[in-house]
Amino acid sequence: MAILTVDNLSKSYPGFTLNHVSFSLEEGKITGFIGRNGAGKTTTLKSMLNFVHPDTGTVRYFGKEFAENEREIKERLAFVSGGFREYPAKRLHTISSVTKRFYPNWDDEAYRKYMKMFALDEKKTPASLSEGMKVKYALTLALSHHASLLLLDEPTSGLDPVSRDELMDIFLDLVAREGVTILFSTHIITDLERSADRILYLCQGRLIADRPVDEWMREYALVHLDSEPGEALRGHLIGLKKDRTGYEALIKAEDKVGLSGAPASLEEIMIHLEREAEV
Repeated sequence: MAILTVDNLSKSYPGFTLNHVSFSLEEGKITGFIGRNGAGKTTTLKSMLNFVHPDTGTVRYFGKEFAENEREIKERLAFVSGGFREYPAKRLHTISSVTKRFYPNWDDEAYRKYMKMFALDEKKTPASLSEGMKVKYALTLALSHHASLLLLDEPTSGLDPVSRDELMDIFLDLVAREGVTILFSTHIITDLERSADRILYLCQGRLIADRPVDEWMREYALVHLDSEPGEALRGHLIGLKKDRTGYEALIKAEDKVGLSGAPASLEEIMIHLEREAEV
């Protein structure tokens, strides 16, 4: 059974449409959600939780319809969107004391562990925290009630490289030790290369890739060209852009015969596909 199933999710705004997005998440896996700003990632996540009302679609968590079991489902998941914005003048220990009442599985020991790990001071207020520390506090609350599903919208926003690396360690440990399922959107694609099992790629409101990370990366290669490609070669290119000494092209790995190339990173694949989508 899929821990989360999204079927035919759509939402229209003036100038943008989230177009019939469908996917499911396998339990105990990390899935990265990528796409440029405005692609519809946040709209998808908020529609999944009814923070915005989708035009079409159904969402099931743990095999149950969200609309009919919202309270029970929210006790078993956690949603973090950027930093912590609520109650800016309240001290953290007050916010934590109120929050724990809503979660039967709240774990004080886990809470203290993450507060210490992230060097958070309970006497401070959200207004006094940096953006990175707000993210850490939001994650502390999410991780302290043993949620079996984490939905994270830009969770590493504002974090320095060391803190991001620590967070990836936490994600991998949660999956390995507790079987937690994680879906997180990010623009820091290198984090996904290290931690994600699967990738969801949203482009202009459409889901154009849903596959294992390693499989997706094996499909593509980067080649260097000293000059603009001729018509025969251009037909095999998926993306093309100038670099310092000529041109960088994205190509299917199977079409790389006779060309000098290297494996493409997730970020390089995304950049080329987005540039081609604009043409």
